[in-house]
Parts: sequence; C-alpha cells; structure tokens
Amino acid sequence: MQLAELVRPRPHGGDRRPSAAAGAEDAPEAPTVANGPGDGPAAEGRKDADGMAVAAFVLGLVGLLVMNIVLGPTAVVLAALALRRGTVRRGRALVGLALGVADLVVLAVLVTVNGTVVWGFGG
Repeated sequence: MQLAELVRPRPHGGDRRPSAAAGAEDAPEAPTVANGPGDGPAAEGRKDADGMAVAAFVLGLVGLLVMNIVLGPTAVVLAALALRRGTVRRGRALVGLALGVADLVVLAVLVTVNGTVVWGFGG
C-alpha cells in the first residue's frame, strides 16, 4: 500500500487517518484541539464582560438605597466597559447603566434639596 492511499482525504469531511488495513489500530490518537465558539481569549473576554454587566446591575440597584456616591459611578463604568467588550447580557448592562445614572440623579437631588448626601425615612 502506498503512502498516498493512506492519507487520502475521505469524502464528506472525513479525517486523514490511515485505514484499518494498514495497521491504524496501533497508531496513537491525535490530540483533540478545542476550537469551538466558547473557547479562547475572546470567550474569556465575553465572560468577563458578562460579569461586569451583572455587577453593574447589582451595584446600580443597591446604589439607589445606600452609598450612591460610590456605587453609582462604579455601576456606570462597569456597564460601559461591559458594553464596549461586547457582553451577551446587553440588556442587563443597559439597565445597570440606567441605574447608575439614576444613582447620580438621586445624589444630585439630595444635595440640592437637603444639602446633604444622606437620606432616610421618617421625620
């Protein structure tokens, strides 16, 4: 059997392994390389961006109640970074951005009305 017969391509996208008649059962398996859509640095960046989108949402939501002077700008920055890096959770990043801006609006209203950055319930 000639070398050309051993490595000829198989129809329908088959691999180039030698046939069983040529002693292929003794040949070691080729290592499998994962090149799917969820592998590599791009997927890792998307995972980071997804985490940033969720963090922006949570920080913006919590910032409406406490520490809006810190959590509002943090939510805005994280949401902007997540959107820039192409997050899959685009809606959550946009809501986080809106909540971060709302935190800053609440802060501006508190400073204007009360002259302080603290608010509470009651009289």
